[in-house]
Amino acid sequence: MNSIYQEFALLLMVSAVIGAIAVRLRQPLLVAYIIVGIVVGPALFGWVGAHDQIDLLAQIGITVLLFVVGLKLDLHHIRHIGPVALATGLGQLSFTILFGFFIVLALGKGWLEALYVAVALTFSSTIIIVKLLSDKRELDSLHGRIAVGFLIVQDLAVVVAMTIMSGLGGMGEEGVGGMALALSLLARLGGAALLLFVLMRYILPRIVDTLARSQELLLIFAIAWGTTLAAAGEYVGFSKEAGAFIAGFSLASTAYREAISARLSSIRDFLLLFFFIDLGSKLDFSTLGDEVGTSIVLSLFVLIGNPLIVMAIMGYMGYRKRTGFLAGLTVAQISEFSIIFVAMGISLGHVGNSALGLTTLVGLITIALSSYMILYSHHLYAWLAPWLGVFERRHPFRELAVEHAQRDTVRPDVVIFGLGRYGSRLAHALTQQEIHVLGVDFDPEVVRAQQHHGMNARFGDGEAPDFVESLPLAGVPWVVSTLPDYASNRALLHALTLNQFKGHIAIVARDEAEAARLIHFDQVEIIHPFNQAADFAALDLAARIASAELASVKEPS
Repeated sequence: MNSIYQEFALLLMVSAVIGAIAVRLRQPLLVAYIIVGIVVGPALFGWVGAHDQIDLLAQIGITVLLFVVGLKLDLHHIRHIGPVALATGLGQLSFTILFGFFIVLALGKGWLEALYVAVALTFSSTIIIVKLLSDKRELDSLHGRIAVGFLIVQDLAVVVAMTIMSGLGGMGEEGVGGMALALSLLARLGGAALLLFVLMRYILPRIVDTLARSQELLLIFAIAWGTTLAAAGEYVGFSKEAGAFIAGFSLASTAYREAISARLSSIRDFLLLFFFIDLGSKLDFSTLGDEVGTSIVLSLFVLIGNPLIVMAIMGYMGYRKRTGFLAGLTVAQISEFSIIFVAMGISLGHVGNSALGLTTLVGLITIALSSYMILYSHHLYAWLAPWLGVFERRHPFRELAVEHAQRDTVRPDVVIFGLGRYGSRLAHALTQQEIHVLGVDFDPEVVRAQQHHGMNARFGDGEAPDFVESLPLAGVPWVVSTLPDYASNRALLHALTLNQFKGHIAIVARDEAEAARLIHFDQVEIIHPFNQAADFAALDLAARIASAELASVKEPS
């Protein structure tokens, strides 16, 4: 290339093309960006030589990423992490680190490299999981909220691990004893905590209040504050990553955290592109071949072991096997933090490049496979359900607590499956018309909320024939499903057929494509909420226009 500008233009265009292919294949962009680095790097075409510039942008991207993580972890949010999410998160972390460490040791690695890789295997990608659950409309479901809860626990663990390992930067140096190293680490942690308290209590709120008068200036300050503390963290013997997190956390309790986070998100995503491209371009394929077997073993450990421990913990705590399975799939991959954590170990001199190559291979395998596992989680559960009974108590008390609440004995006129925004509004509107409604939802908190508002609501899984059999469906004229996907509606129809339901069935279709698939079911009426809302709005607006014209005609001239 003739200039750095042309190299960057080519880099961005290749990223856009390969990224589009990844989206088409329903893969996270993280995988695409690493592939871009491999394609444009010396391993294949060698198109890009501006490695210093890319490395600088990559470091700033990591700084912004850790800053945003700290920004979102305000003290109020941390205090309200549920006991289930906390227990599951800590249990999964402990299991993966302990067993992962011994597995990596058994595969011939040194103890420090085994420790780094084992810790890296514990982290799951919050960004990827939230995106996948949001696309499936499961972010607010019971398993979705529990998963987000223990992902927050993992985010906290990332920062703790980075802080401790960066504080142990003197490991291996001659003349540095273990006690001296521990005392030095404690002194630096204490100093950082004291400085953070003073900044959050007395200084930063006033500064941010002044700067917030200009949104552009607030954004510049956020980036400047993050990079400054990142540089300071590296200077005092920690790492840039730990300093960036502290910078974000120091602003997490301000009233402007959401505004700052929203503006930084797109900048973070753009700059992280260069980190993963830089990572892909530096992969040494001459040594990666030796790590293929190890990466497959560790990938199987993450893909199978992590979900199993989550299912075991959640089953013990009183959740059904289905909830544990769906939540467990969210930890069946490692994250961008895993790669960043090992890269930090290289910069500290703790591990070599082989550890980063191994972690990257495990990341590519687990992220690619787990994305499909989450996308097709309900099909996967239907296939594996007969063998998952060991992960469910005979009395799953947490999920049964709402199911055994007092129920209305009046035969319902309508049973509505799914009490989200549309389903709950439909139920309340019918109730106002003195129509008896029974609402069903798989989320205990949704059921409690609707019961609090006076609805006859019952907790249960509409896809389970045994539960559908327990409902008072005899003589019920209508069943309405607002379930979010085709597979769930098909399972509900199968359960209703098995229980010989004789009434009418209506299913809410969210778009024309979904309606086209649902129309193939016999004796099912399709509700088009958006079309009906538009038709009603058109009739109402036309009536208003006609009324106004009639009034103008009657006015005396």
